[in-house]
Amino acid sequence: MKPTLYIDIETIAGPESGKDAIEVSAPATYKKPESIQKWLDDNAETAREDIYRKQSFNGGYGQICQISWAFNDGDVEGLSLGADRANEGPMLEKFVEQMAAELSFGDMPEPCGHYISGFDLRFIKHRCIIHGIKVPVWLARDPKPWEIRDTMIMWAGIKDRVSLDELCKILGIDGKGDMDGSMVYDTWLAGEHDKISEYCADDVEKVRKINKKFMEAGI
Repeated sequence: MKPTLYIDIETIAGPESGKDAIEVSAPATYKKPESIQKWLDDNAETAREDIYRKQSFNGGYGQICQISWAFNDGDVEGLSLGADRANEGPMLEKFVEQMAAELSFGDMPEPCGHYISGFDLRFIKHRCIIHGIKVPVWLARDPKPWEIRDTMIMWAGIKDRVSLDELCKILGIDGKGDMDGSMVYDTWLAGEHDKISEYCADDVEKVRKINKKFMEAGI
């Protein structure tokens, strides 16, 4: 029987030095040069910041600041980027090494997480490629959502969405509390790396509880 790998990551936008290179355009409804310039004068800085922060959703530009996991009923483990962005490569190398050490030879884990088919697994893979890290076989493939234990897909199906917090509440599991994913980057900037680690580990625990609910129901 495949070991279940509960996994979650927290991500941030890329280096701040690249923010100024982001090009901002006025909405297509603005036609006159003076109107376009007025819009840019009033909105360019805010629009650039918004585009920049959305890099946290794109493994080509954003970075992983925390990765947490657990096998079956084992303890939740984790690795943090800390304050130095240069730590991401070594952090991912250590993650890959620890996965290999914890899995028996030839074992292929069954990943389980909330929307990991569309985000977490792909983001990790992209960052490994960028850092020149050999991607493990179990991570290299691009699994269909129904081939792994994706709790969002298992509940809402392919076309619909349900947040982890909402699903927890539906199933009688404590929700996320006073932090959510939109707060991770600012929390990282504030140097509260332990808070991010605890938040990520708690998400792993929540997903494990949800998965057990599904398994009890024969799903």
